[in-house]
Amino acid sequence: MKKIIILLLILIIPVTVKAEELDLTAKSSILIEASTGEILSEKNSDEKLAPASMTKIMTMLLIMESLEKNDYTLEDKVNISTNAASMGGSQVFLEAGSELKVKELLKAIAIASANDAAVAMAEYTAGSTESFVNLMNEKAASLGCTNTTFKNVHGLDTEGHLTTAKDMAIMARELLKHEEILNYSSIYEEFLNKPDGSSTWMVNTNKLIKYYNGLDGLKTGFTKNAGYCLTATAKRNNMRLISVVMSEPTTEKRSSDTIKLLNYGFANYKIKVVMPKDQDLGSVEIKNGKKETVEIKLTEDATNLESISDNKKYGFNINVDKIKAPIKVGDIIGKLEITIDGSVKKEIPITVKEDVKKANIWDLYKRNLNKILIGA
Repeated sequence: MKKIIILLLILIIPVTVKAEELDLTAKSSILIEASTGEILSEKNSDEKLAPASMTKIMTMLLIMESLEKNDYTLEDKVNISTNAASMGGSQVFLEAGSELKVKELLKAIAIASANDAAVAMAEYTAGSTESFVNLMNEKAASLGCTNTTFKNVHGLDTEGHLTTAKDMAIMARELLKHEEILNYSSIYEEFLNKPDGSSTWMVNTNKLIKYYNGLDGLKTGFTKNAGYCLTATAKRNNMRLISVVMSEPTTEKRSSDTIKLLNYGFANYKIKVVMPKDQDLGSVEIKNGKKETVEIKLTEDATNLESISDNKKYGFNINVDKIKAPIKVGDIIGKLEITIDGSVKKEIPITVKEDVKKANIWDLYKRNLNKILIGA
């Protein structure tokens, strides 16, 4: 009971402290703001450690990317191999030869940290776990995770299977670009119904989902070698934070350190929208288009991470390339520079508000004739 009361007090009181005063028990940790990637707190964040089931952040990232590329859909059925069904550790007891939908297996990975589901999806995505591990390492390298080496898809202790808190934060940030993953990682409990009529009750291994305001993911981990680990994410007041703690001695320390990090971030920082994406930026000329000009807009809100007490004054520079038709919404035609005291702090891509097709000869003839008549 005493532990519960202390935990609840930590949850509801966002104490303002300096990063170095957090007094974490984690061997390694980091806290970043998701939209900017800026580091708010870190401790031994480049130390290589075993990640346990936090490995599945990369597993889920590759699954989400495959879904985005339409390699398969959430409704596709996956045949469960003998290899997948024989996995130990955390599992949902899949039966070899049975078939489950991609969305059910993804849910089992996100909620129950199911090793059998992870292996089944790895085989379905890449043909074999070996090929999938290669994809994991290639993706990690492309993200700049230079201290990460994956040896398996689930995180069970394997020699050389190592990453860092900083690399885990980078991978988590990339996964969160696929916001749909939060529809799974935020579920606290649910039944997995199987083809034979049986079901497995899945309870999220991340208990803070139920207790911490705004927390909706991402992945816990535990093995004897790794200790207790957690990559967590929470959103409040338009700001999303990502925390990572590694090699904790107990689940209680894992939770309390995560809460300390998130409380520190929310109490001391804010995201300021310095220009909304629907702000009127005017129009630009477009060469050889069915229209002579096209209105432009930001691809996203222009935001900046500030200290909670900041009230910075921002300046803006719009730089747009010479454009010619055809052009589509989403095509990048320039950038908005956000400046503070004359220095560029951030750049936001600029696109067009509507598609503009290329003009044909008749369009150009009428346009030129009209100009002649007006000039006359």
